[in-house]
Amino acid sequence: MKLGISSYSLSRLVLEGKMTIFDVLDWVSAQGAQHVEIVAGGPLTIDAAMAEEIRKYAQDLGLSISNYLIGADFATDDEDLFEAEVHRVIGEVDIANRLGANQMRHDVAWRPAEEATVAAFDRDLPRLADACARIADYAAQHGMKTSVENHGYHVQGSERVQRLIAAVNRSNFRTTLDIGNFMCADEDSVVGVKRNIGWAAMIHLKDFYLRPSYRNPGAGWFTTTSGNYLRGAIVGQGDIDMREVLRVIKTSGYEGPISIEFEGLEDCLSGTESAFRNALSIWNEV
Repeated sequence: MKLGISSYSLSRLVLEGKMTIFDVLDWVSAQGAQHVEIVAGGPLTIDAAMAEEIRKYAQDLGLSISNYLIGADFATDDEDLFEAEVHRVIGEVDIANRLGANQMRHDVAWRPAEEATVAAFDRDLPRLADACARIADYAAQHGMKTSVENHGYHVQGSERVQRLIAAVNRSNFRTTLDIGNFMCADEDSVVGVKRNIGWAAMIHLKDFYLRPSYRNPGAGWFTTTSGNYLRGAIVGQGDIDMREVLRVIKTSGYEGPISIEFEGLEDCLSGTESAFRNALSIWNEV
């Protein structure tokens, strides 16, 4: 297993000014990770010069940068806004290339749960596919893959991800498969992984605690599309059948990178470290 860590796991400390991205790289390397994902946004703005610094720093640590992740939203009827967003994301492909990453994940659309309907997705799909195809074509010139992650409610379930990939119809456009995010669309993680593992260019390992809609647990939880409650957990400690998920991945023939993405309420350093160790242990058991 090519196990790494997403910088998002430690974003709380970066946001608080307690760690820089270079501190994150040092810490990730110290855990024995094989690679790191760089997630832009919040306090971390990456320009061309910063990308070169990060690439060299990671290289000196023996860390490969497996993926560059950015936000994006193409679900607009305003043609000028749409074109501006496409060109902005194309510019981010150049940043990913400077980082030395061979793939980049960009979002495609965000809608609140109540607006993420089948009808809205069908209406948005041609525009989303057009944007993704243009970006993938540009990335192909650098030998890079681009991908969509199953998140943001609107493109969260496995079927919607597959429909977008089919509509884009580019060999270098795949999915960053987040095993936990299927639950946000009330889809079982094992089922979602089985359905989409064949299109995965990257896998995120995370865990969630799940409670039904009639048992509001209080602060720290968020709701799924149907009103159930989720809270981030350390990999192997939540309600995802982690052993079966990892068994499915292991037996699928998938050989790409896998990243820990921790977003629980625990201290993010100890939570991420525990998640990393648990993932290795479970992988060796299944």
